[in-house]
Amino acid sequence: MISTYISTQKQVLGGMAKQEDTGSVEDRLIARHFGPLATDPGAFGLIDDAAILVPPAGCDLVLKADAIIGGVHFLPDDPPDTVARKALRVNLSDLAAKGARPLGFLLSLALPREIGDDWLEGFARGLKDDVERYGCPLFGGDTDRTPGPIMVSIAAFGAVPHGTMLKRSGARPGDRVVVTGTIGDAVLGLKLRRDPDAAGRLGLDAVARDRLIARYRMPEPRNAVADVMRRYASGGMDVSDGLAGDLAKLCRASGVDAIIDATLVPLSEGARRAVAAEPALLADLLTGGDDYEILASVAADNLGALIKEAAAAGVAVTAIGRVEPGAGRAAFIGADGVPLVFARPSFSHFD
Repeated sequence: MISTYISTQKQVLGGMAKQEDTGSVEDRLIARHFGPLATDPGAFGLIDDAAILVPPAGCDLVLKADAIIGGVHFLPDDPPDTVARKALRVNLSDLAAKGARPLGFLLSLALPREIGDDWLEGFARGLKDDVERYGCPLFGGDTDRTPGPIMVSIAAFGAVPHGTMLKRSGARPGDRVVVTGTIGDAVLGLKLRRDPDAAGRLGLDAVARDRLIARYRMPEPRNAVADVMRRYASGGMDVSDGLAGDLAKLCRASGVDAIIDATLVPLSEGARRAVAAEPALLADLLTGGDDYEILASVAADNLGALIKEAAAAGVAVTAIGRVEPGAGRAAFIGADGVPLVFARPSFSHFD
């Protein structure tokens, strides 16, 4: 817990705490970096070994844990504030897809020796901004030193009225398939980070390039429509490993098939320009990871209300296909009416 955090930071912060006693290191690190994030009384100001969370009356707790690793989910030179925000937001995205309201989180860090106080200051600043933005305080955590890349792991928890969590297994034949926001921006953002010359080849100006890179660095979790999804959708999950692969997961869990019109999948202006320049990129946009949008099924009678109320909350929702009887398959139909074939249907850490 936090006591481990304090003891290891004497080594993690490049030896700069060698002349300080444990109490002064503890006071500085907690007060300066993480104390301001622990706003719930149950966190006890981060001075205890554990915290207490009292769930709202009549609610179920929704639990989620996800980690991001340097060189896998973010690049080593990404600003520390964006790393912090991504770490929290990927978990908030899952809570949103379950229809849950955030309650708080636990933070675990594995830091290389070269990570110092400046990096931690930027990291904590970004985390603080999102703690306030999403109303999701810190309850505690753990930090250690690692010889490998940075690892940030967050366990987040939220609440839904009893028995109402939106599940992957809820899709039914006749439902419409919907997604929030736009698909594929993060894949393009990563491509542009790795290959700066790609912007010119894809006809992207500086504004479009920067927007796509920002979408890769910092997802936009759709917590504003969590309640809308919970009330109107029948099944749902967030899109983290690519739309095609995640839709197949939803279909398998629900025991149904899905037919998607690929021309209806919402793309940002930058993504549309990129696909116009290189049509083969469409497959990457549909199968790449890091979208962190909500994918859901909704009864046809509820579709209009869901779209209208989501729009009122500032989130666009697009219907892209339908659910049919089946055994867990998802098909994407191209503009020519022929099913698309993907060489790699989904992102996987183990491929």
